[in-house]
Order: sequence, then structure tokens, then C-alpha cells
Amino acid sequence: MSDHLPPPAPGAAASLPASVRAFLDAPRFAVVATHDPDGVPHQAVAWYRLLEDGIVLNSAAGRRWPENLRRDPRVAVAIADGYDWVGLRGIVEMIEDQDRAQADIAEMARRYHADDPEKAERLIADQFRRQRRISFLLRPASIHAEIEGA
Repeated sequence: MSDHLPPPAPGAAASLPASVRAFLDAPRFAVVATHDPDGVPHQAVAWYRLLEDGIVLNSAAGRRWPENLRRDPRVAVAIADGYDWVGLRGIVEMIEDQDRAQADIAEMARRYHADDPEKAERLIADQFRRQRRISFLLRPASIHAEIEGA
């Protein structure tokens, strides 16, 4: 299925169709595209977690892509599995509250290391809790999906 949904009204978020939600529910990797201060595109790979109306991205504060989003909250995200993929675009909401950001990364670690829960807990305790984390909520303004069989 090739599905390019029309953009919602200004300021509104596009709702995630069931086929897109099902695709995003699997722990795939997101490619996050931002703009450097000089306008050059920058891409990074990130974990995400699915919400009812969007996704949450999380990073250690101070990395390039989060700093780009602080300056310019416009983002494009692609999540792929072979030739099947979903593209989301919009403006992120920055979440700097450490309790929330730490809860987000902990949930992501458990999601992406579901096959090795001890590893997830080690990452949370030994790495993530020692970092200042930042989350970004993306309620997409536009969605493009290429999902075969959906």
C-alpha cells in the first residue's frame, strides 16, 4: 500500500492509520533528519516509542541532532523494514523534564532489548541514568507509508 495522507489543518496532527501503527509497533530504528545551523541536512539513527498520536524520540542532551531540534524543531523521520517504510514529518515538542525523559529512555531500552532484559536494565542503570536526557514528541503533520500488504 502506498499511502500519502493529506496534511491536516494548520496546527493539527495527522492521526496514525491502523496499518502505520501496526508497522511502527515493531522495534525498528528511526532515521531522524534535522538541519545543522548552516542548513546542511543531518541524519541520525534513534530508538522511538509509539504513542497513540505519534512517536517519542530520546537522546543524551548535547548531541548534534537534539541540539538541531532545539534551534529548529522541524523534523523528518523515516522508519524502514526492507522496502516497507513510514515517513513522518512535523514539528517536535521538546521534553526536558528529567523524570519523563529518563522514563522514556528506560521504556525504549526495555522495548529494544526485550530479548535480553538484563542488558536493558544494565543500560538504564549504568549509562542512561548518568546522562542528562531529552525527549521529543512528534505528532506528525504528514505521514507517508509504503507498506506492502497493508
